[in-house]
Amino acid sequence: MTEYQGQSGFEYLRAQTGRHLSLLISKPSEMLNPLFFFLLVIILFPIGLGPEREVLSDLAPGILWVVALLSNLMISQRLFVDDFDDGSLEQLVFAPVPLALAALPQLLAIWLTSGLLLALVSPVFALMLGLPEQALIPLMSSLALGSAVMCLLGGVGAALTVGVQRGGILLGLLILPLYIPVLIVGSRAVTEAVLTGGDPTVPLAFLGAALTASLLLAPFAIAAGLRISLEL
Repeated sequence: MTEYQGQSGFEYLRAQTGRHLSLLISKPSEMLNPLFFFLLVIILFPIGLGPEREVLSDLAPGILWVVALLSNLMISQRLFVDDFDDGSLEQLVFAPVPLALAALPQLLAIWLTSGLLLALVSPVFALMLGLPEQALIPLMSSLALGSAVMCLLGGVGAALTVGVQRGGILLGLLILPLYIPVLIVGSRAVTEAVLTGGDPTVPLAFLGAALTASLLLAPFAIAAGLRISLEL
């Protein structure tokens, strides 16, 4: 593997991911805000729709996935912003590490403290909506895979809009069309396990394929987007 100042690419990725994780852990609000948002929406939906368990159970897959999408969109709006403001993003571009690799640790740290964490606690929210127990594993699996895909896609949009004032609306316009297929397939995986009694492995396989493609392509798109933003 290519060496970067005595480190392999894997060692660099591990070290930088640990650094970003430490920064996120030092700011608990960065980790807890998506969970609080998730909890708030899950509490409000039964109030608006009524307490009927069957209604909530039928709508639960879509509700959980829509909230996960909105949480990820909220997180994507802060990607690279602090690095852009303090000038460290420019230093990253001129570092001896390929920018496509250098941008990955922040995305991985964000996913570990938001997407993966949300997937792990999602059974609690699912049971609050009356989702059957047999749907919990497909829910956790789909959220873990789907949130990783959305994090990478959000990174592409964030890279293109980081230098734009009030770029949140533009970011939403750019990445929401890309999020919708992930939302459909992810909620389908849970619905297959709940309503039809089918096999959720097919939609989960689609999410796995989407994650593989995103890992191969998104880092290069992020690197190109960051270079474009820094030239604005």
